[in-house]
Amino acid sequence: MDVKEIKDPSFLKNMSSKECAQLAQDIRGFLVDSISKTGGHLSSNLGVVELTIALHKVFDSPNDKILFDVGHQSYVHKILTGRAKDFATLRQYKGISGFQKLEESEYDCWEAGHSSTALSAALGMAIARDLNHENYHVIPVVGDGSIASGMSLEALNQIGSEKKNLIIIFNDNNMSISQNVGALTQGFSRLRTSKPYNSLKSDMKNILNKNDIGKSVLAGMSAVKEKFKESVVDSGLFGEFGLEYLGPVDGHNIKDLVHILTAAKDHDGPVVVHVLTRKGKGYFPCENDSSGSWHGVGPFDPQTGKSLSSVPQGKLSWSEIVSETVCRIAKTNEDVVAITPAMICGSKLEKFFAAYPTRSFDCGIAEEHAATLAAGLALSGKRPFLCIYSSFLQRAYDQINHDICRMDLPVVIGIDRAGLVGEDGATHHGVFDISILKGLPNIILCQPKDGEEAQNLLATAFMQKHPFAIRYPRGNEVYSAITAVNPIEIGTWTIYNQSATAKCTVLTYGPEVDKVLSKVLSNNLPVQVVNCRFFKPIDSKMLQQLSLENKPCIIYETDMLEGGLGTSIIEWLCDHQIMLKVHRIGIQDKYITHGAMNQIRKEAGIDIETLFNKINELI
Repeated sequence: MDVKEIKDPSFLKNMSSKECAQLAQDIRGFLVDSISKTGGHLSSNLGVVELTIALHKVFDSPNDKILFDVGHQSYVHKILTGRAKDFATLRQYKGISGFQKLEESEYDCWEAGHSSTALSAALGMAIARDLNHENYHVIPVVGDGSIASGMSLEALNQIGSEKKNLIIIFNDNNMSISQNVGALTQGFSRLRTSKPYNSLKSDMKNILNKNDIGKSVLAGMSAVKEKFKESVVDSGLFGEFGLEYLGPVDGHNIKDLVHILTAAKDHDGPVVVHVLTRKGKGYFPCENDSSGSWHGVGPFDPQTGKSLSSVPQGKLSWSEIVSETVCRIAKTNEDVVAITPAMICGSKLEKFFAAYPTRSFDCGIAEEHAATLAAGLALSGKRPFLCIYSSFLQRAYDQINHDICRMDLPVVIGIDRAGLVGEDGATHHGVFDISILKGLPNIILCQPKDGEEAQNLLATAFMQKHPFAIRYPRGNEVYSAITAVNPIEIGTWTIYNQSATAKCTVLTYGPEVDKVLSKVLSNNLPVQVVNCRFFKPIDSKMLQQLSLENKPCIIYETDMLEGGLGTSIIEWLCDHQIMLKVHRIGIQDKYITHGAMNQIRKEAGIDIETLFNKINELI
């Protein structure tokens, strides 16, 4: 079947299980071929093909609400709802999103990009449905990595008490991005290997119904049915929350999926359908990936699975530079420990975890817990390196504030993927952490301009005794391991191309420093460039110097203007009653879409051309 011809899921209602199985093969082939060109989330979507077909066959979307937790595994849902024809634009600028998107289709009833939101949202929808006296099903699809997080458990607790009609699809592949960790995961393993309750009940009925004695026994069992059920299934996590449980069921057997989903559809009250799937199903390189490297991919050769992109010679990713440096520091400081919330692979911490297994902690999808774990370790004399993506750091704000900064604990926070990240879009852009953290007492916040400065800032971080956050972007950077550490004085900036004849000064940070300086020097422009490596504390001596020069200043930021570097500079000038002509470039008060970096930077007005247009106006 040509999946590009699919307009809506209604055609599934009349398809046989055999025809649906063939459709699943067609969809898998399409996914591999399409994502090999655009990049995207591959293995998670290959794992839910049959499940998504069965969901749309049994339920009536968009009237029935199907929510995919995180949303990255919604590609098959997009195909079945008429968007396969647009997959050439997947995650491209002004193309379709890699997640569910309200504005994209009436079939997308929820938006997310972060884990563990679907259950809370689904309960809200179910409560609103009943208050409005409406009639439809709400079906959140939640993975075993997400369901073990705090927010999901909080939602399950209320779902169990509210008793609203809700069908929770527990998509169990024993993976989130990489393999899951924790005691709950071990409990799910026991559920996976248990005899499915409903299958056992059916087998017993079939045996006892064969004769009159058996029928009498069956009738007498009604009094102990609930106790029997409790002993078989409800001793697990879901039973403790007061939820009915169906499964486990083979997530790649459409006939069985349709049968169990139909049973769930007729159930009164909240019910969990436990579906066993294999992440990467049907594509050999994905099926055998335990590291998570096939979770999100760039363009690749579909025949070999080989990536079509590579890191240039002499460069490493920023994540690798940071993790390599922390590994070297840990070699001489046994108090250094590493903590990550389920991002060992993404943050390139594999080497640290291999070298120091007793000093490495993967908390699962639990940023709040990870931050307070770091606080406890720091309070007990250890030197934690807490590595979190910028967009996920938002979830741990209270813990960083209350548990780390308030007690002034020496936790080093690595803020990975800081700044715009490109194709993943608004939910993943790391542009808020500066304004989120800058207002917290005791914290030191910085960003290196290059690989050498990153190493020196990390060394500085582990030498001092306060909360220290170092942010670094997605992408690659020149790397050479430094042989001698040069600690950087906290709160200091550096000025380049300094001249009495300069016409203006650009204040910026991160990789933009060298980009701006290179263009200034190559064009012989009378422009000073300041590396504002510290957002907090800022360099008041440098600002005093610039105010005395009284040249126009451009504050060039690649994150949110609100609460950013420019805000701190303007506040300082105001507090010291200093007049200085200042122009600010940065992201305005809006969310930025997905797309290639050059395109979304231009849309946001933070591209290098916009900056130099302003420079040319001033000089």
